[in-house]
Amino acid sequence: MPSPRDRDGPLDGLRVIDCSSMIAGGFATTQLADFGADVVNVEHPKQVDPLREWPPFDEGTSLWWKSIGRNKRCVTLDLSTAEGSALLLDLVADADILFENFRPGTFEKWGLGPERLWEENPGLIMVRQSGHGQTGPRAEKPGFGTVAEGISNWANVNGFADRKPLLPPISLADLTAAQFAVQAAMFAVFERDIGRGGSGEGQVIDVSLYEPLFRLFLSEVEAYDRLGETRERMGNHHPNAAPRNVYETTDGHMTLSASAQSIFENLAEAIDRPDLLDDPRFADNESRVDHADELDDIIEAWTRERTTDEAIAAMEDADAVVGPVYDMADIFEDEQYDARNDIVEVDDPELGSLKTPAPVPRFSRTPGTVEHAGPRHGQHNEAVFVDELGLDEAEYDRLREEGII
Repeated sequence: MPSPRDRDGPLDGLRVIDCSSMIAGGFATTQLADFGADVVNVEHPKQVDPLREWPPFDEGTSLWWKSIGRNKRCVTLDLSTAEGSALLLDLVADADILFENFRPGTFEKWGLGPERLWEENPGLIMVRQSGHGQTGPRAEKPGFGTVAEGISNWANVNGFADRKPLLPPISLADLTAAQFAVQAAMFAVFERDIGRGGSGEGQVIDVSLYEPLFRLFLSEVEAYDRLGETRERMGNHHPNAAPRNVYETTDGHMTLSASAQSIFENLAEAIDRPDLLDDPRFADNESRVDHADELDDIIEAWTRERTTDEAIAAMEDADAVVGPVYDMADIFEDEQYDARNDIVEVDDPELGSLKTPAPVPRFSRTPGTVEHAGPRHGQHNEAVFVDELGLDEAEYDRLREEGII
């Protein structure tokens, strides 16, 4: 197995110090760790990352943590103490990126603001994640993904028109912010090391939870600015595509999308309704969007008389674009997931064999890997503080006894 600082993957050689907790920072650094970065995850000696206490549990161990903590090394450090903050400065001295998601101003209170960090490492990139960002009237307010999903316009447009706004069943704001944080961090690494010869300088990346979701609304700022239009909830419909929905079958549900004219023609053939092509309500995509409910009724009358497999087979024979609606049990049995090894298996000292999602996306030469699931709290303290930072055993034991490590 490669050493922690010599790992396989396109990010081999990148060192990341993760002082965040919960999902946005945790998933961002999981992505980096999956592709070879040496991620050192810093937790409080007594107050563990809350994800360690999230269900589901297996033998008292959080599967949330096993997933989001994978490929990382875990140490403990009380950053609010002078000796704890001094050790963090030692950790960042040769790091590339530091993640933190404390309330704005907290790192400065501990003497760990950007200017102080740059004294130790001028090239350090500091990714700061918070609910509302580091500036503005809401900057110091606590923020969770639920609030971000509300103020970003996401909840407003999600759901059905005759019901209240609908929140997502996953931590969408956090996970989206994580992806933006990863790409931003790598943009900054490129600028520091390569772009225009490489500046050699670090910088601060300010990632809120609401702005990444807001950025996904393509054309909607422009539509409100120029036309005064705001999008309404449409259920499974799409404002620019029809038919597009989830359709009931005799044994479940299926999905289809046929906004392109050629695909709609294939669909009409599949359900034995060539007359739809001559119906002015369905003549083109714009007309179909205006009559989406009527078209859905016609399609679903056909799907309700068939099993999911029968309906999909008939539509695929006509080159329509369709698919089933899977739960996790279906995914575990699906041949496409299996062929691409989308679920991999690792050995875990606490749980034994554990299946987990493979790294995404795929690289042809330097693919990501899953070496281990989330480690125990403070599992790598001695390896990092003694072996790497050079603390002697007596000092290390004293700091542990005093609750600093």
